[in-house]
Amino acid sequence: MMTFELIILGLFYLLAPAFILWLCIKYVFLDKLGSVLIAYLFGILLGNSGLLPNESHVLQEIIMSISIPLAIPLLLFSSDVKSWVSLAGKSFLSMIIAMAGVVVMVIAGYLLFNAGDPDFWKVGGMLVGVYTGGTPNLASLKLMLNVSESTYLLTHTYDMVLSGLYFLFLLVAGQKVFSWVLPRFKSRKSKADLQSEIKTDNPLAALTNRENRIPLLKMLGLSVLILAVSGGIGQVVPEAIMMVTTILLITSFGILFSLSPKVRQTNHTFDLGMYLILVFSITVSSMVDFRDMLAASPNLVFYISFVVFGSLLFHVLISALFKIDTDTVMATSAALICSPPFVPVVTTSIKNKEVLVPGLTIGIIGYAVGNYLGYLIANLLSTL
Repeated sequence: MMTFELIILGLFYLLAPAFILWLCIKYVFLDKLGSVLIAYLFGILLGNSGLLPNESHVLQEIIMSISIPLAIPLLLFSSDVKSWVSLAGKSFLSMIIAMAGVVVMVIAGYLLFNAGDPDFWKVGGMLVGVYTGGTPNLASLKLMLNVSESTYLLTHTYDMVLSGLYFLFLLVAGQKVFSWVLPRFKSRKSKADLQSEIKTDNPLAALTNRENRIPLLKMLGLSVLILAVSGGIGQVVPEAIMMVTTILLITSFGILFSLSPKVRQTNHTFDLGMYLILVFSITVSSMVDFRDMLAASPNLVFYISFVVFGSLLFHVLISALFKIDTDTVMATSAALICSPPFVPVVTTSIKNKEVLVPGLTIGIIGYAVGNYLGYLIANLLSTL
C-alpha cells in the first residue's frame, strides 16, 4: 500500500515539470539552459538530499515504466512520415559506426584497465549491451553472465552518472562542437517550420488552455490504448523479446496514427509528450546516489568513462569520413549510449524533429541486438 510520503513524492514527480516550464518562461537564462537539463538537476538534488522515502525505488520504477511508453506515441503523432525516407541510409550507417565504436572501445578498455579481476570480462559484456541497447540489456546480461550483485550495482550506478554527464554534453554543447568536424544537417523544411513543430513559445500555457484540453485528453487516451494493446501483446511473446516487442509496437502504432490527418493536426501533442519526458527525467536522475559511488574501484570508473567518451570520439571521427551530418550522429549516439527515451530530448534540444524517428528506430534495433552482441563480446574478452 502506498504511504503518504510516496504519494507526496509522486505528486512532486508529476507537478515539478510544470514549475520548471514556468521558470523557463519567467527567466530567459533558464530557458536557454533548457527544461530537460533543469529537470535533471532537480532530480539529482532530490536523489542526494536524503529526503526520499525507503520505498521510493518502487514508485520510481512505476513512473519510469509508464511515462516513456505514453510519451513516445504523443511525440510521434505529429510526425511527417514522408521526410523519413531520405534519412534512412545515413542513419543506418551512423548506427553501424556507433556500434563498432562501442565494441572497439570495450575491447581496448578491457586490455588497458583490467588489473587481474577474473570477472572484468563480464563488465565488458554488460557495457556492450547497455551502450548498444539500454538498461534492459544490462539487466539481461547480468543474468546471462552470472554477474554478482555488487558488480552489477556499481556498474549500473557509474553508467547512470557518466552517461548522464555525456548526455548533458550533448544537450549543452554537442551540436556546436560536432559541427567543427561534421557537416550540418540539410533539412527539407524551413527553420521556422521545425521550430514551430518542436516547441511552442509557451508550452505550459498551451497545455493548460481550455481549447486544447479535450483534444489533448483524447490523444492521451489514444496513447494509453496504444500502451495497453502493445503491452498485452508483449505479454504473450517470449520474455527475452518482451521489451523489444512492446517498444516496437508502441512506436509503430504512433507512426501509424500519425498518418491520420485528424491525429497529426491535433495541436501540442508533442508538448504533452515532452511534459512526460520531463517527468521521466526528474524520476531517473533522482535515482543517482553519489554515496554508492565511493565503493567503486578506480579501474571500473576509468573503464566505463573510456567506453562512453571513447566511443563518442570514434563515432564522430569515422562519421566525418563518411560525411554524416551532426544531427544524425547526435540522435544515433543518444539512442545507443543513453537509450531511446533520450532521443526526443536531444532532437528537441537541437530543434530537429526530422531525426526523431530514425533515432528511435536505431534505439529499438539496439535493444534487439544488445544481448546477443554483449554476450558474444563478453565471451571473446574471457579468452584474452
